[in-house]
Amino acid sequence: MLEVLVGLVVGLLLLAGVLVMLGPNLAGAIRRVRSMRPTKVPAVFQNRQPEVATPGLNPKTQRVVVAAARLSNWLRAHGHDDLSRELRGSAARLTSNEPVALYALQSVLRKVRGLEVEESSEERLKALTTELRTAVQDRFEQLELLPFKRP
Repeated sequence: MLEVLVGLVVGLLLLAGVLVMLGPNLAGAIRRVRSMRPTKVPAVFQNRQPEVATPGLNPKTQRVVVAAARLSNWLRAHGHDDLSRELRGSAARLTSNEPVALYALQSVLRKVRGLEVEESSEERLKALTTELRTAVQDRFEQLELLPFKRP
C-alpha cells in the first residue's frame, strides 16, 4: 500500500514539474492537444449551413463575360498580354458599373480590330471579336444605352 502511495506522489511530482516547465505556454499546449482529438461527429453528418444566394448576373451580361474571357485567353496565348489585361479589367467592372464596363469593352474591341496577326489565327480572332461585339451590343440594347458611333 505504501508503495502505491509513493508511486502516486512521484507521478504527481513529475506532472507538476512538467507543468512548471511549460509555464505560460500551458494554455496553448492544451488547445493544441484538444485540436488533435477527432471531432465527435464527422463533418459529413453535420447540418450544413444554408448558403446565401449571391445575386447572379444577367444572362446577357454572363454572355459578355464569357466572350471576353475567351478573347482574353486567346490574346494572352498569342502574346498580346496588355490587351488581354485591359479586356479582363473591363470585364471585371461589369459587376460594379456595367455601363462604364460596356463602353470600356467597346474601346478595347477597337484596339483589337487594329491588331495584325498571322493569317492562320486571323479567322479565330475575327470569330472571337464578333462573338464579344454581338454580346456587348445585345447588352447595350437591353440596357437602352447609346452605342458608340463608328469611327
